[in-house]
Amino acid sequence: MLQSWLNDWSDMSKAFTKESDTEDDDHEQDEAADEAAHAPLAGVKNYITPAGLQRLKDELRFLLTRERRAVTQVVAWAASNGDRSENADYQYGKRRLREIDRRIRFLTRRIDAAEVVDPEAPRSGRAASHAFFGATVRYANAAGTERVVSIVGLDEVDLDLNRISWMSPLAKALTKAGPGDSVVLRAPGTTEELEILDVRYERIPVEPFKAPPGAESAPKGPRSAG
Repeated sequence: MLQSWLNDWSDMSKAFTKESDTEDDDHEQDEAADEAAHAPLAGVKNYITPAGLQRLKDELRFLLTRERRAVTQVVAWAASNGDRSENADYQYGKRRLREIDRRIRFLTRRIDAAEVVDPEAPRSGRAASHAFFGATVRYANAAGTERVVSIVGLDEVDLDLNRISWMSPLAKALTKAGPGDSVVLRAPGTTEELEILDVRYERIPVEPFKAPPGAESAPKGPRSAG
C-alpha cells in the first residue's frame, strides 16, 4: 500500500505544473539540496529499531495521504483567486509543497536503506553482554557520575531521553565494551575515561509520530472565500 501511495505521489509530482522559470530553478535547487544532504550518508547503513522505522513510515504515510493532498487543495483554491504572482496563499502553498516533496524523498531513502535491529531479540555470548547497536549502557566517568544511554539510529536520536546515534563519538567509545571495561571517549575538545557498569538489551520506546501543530490537514473551520 505504501508503495502504491509513493507511485501516486511520483505521478503527481511530475504532473505538477511549474508556472515560471523561477520555480524551475527552485526545483533544481531542491534536488541539489537533497543530494548535498545525503552525501554524508552515502554508503552508510541505516541501522534502526523496529519502532523507529515505524515512526518514519507513519510520517511518510501522513505526508502522502493527508498533508500533501490538503496543501494541494489550498494551492488550487488560492490559484482561483486571481494574480498568482501576488497571491500570498498561492506562493506559500507552492513553497510548502516543495518542502513536503523534499521530506518525502528523504523519508523514502531512509526507509529503503533501513537495516532493522531489534534490541529485544534474543542474544547470546558476547553479543548479549557487550555494547552494540540497540544496547542500553550505564557508565560512570572519572568523577563517579553515572549516566545511562541507549544506542539508536540516526533517525531516532533524542538527547533529552539519552538516546544517542550509533555513529556518535560516545557510542563508538562504548561499542564492544562490557561491564568492568574502561574506555576512552575522544570528542572535540575533550578526552574522558569511562567505566562500563552495565549493558542490557531491552525495548527502547519511540514516541509515535503525530501530525505537527499547524498542519494543513488538521481539522479547522471552513476557509473564507474573501
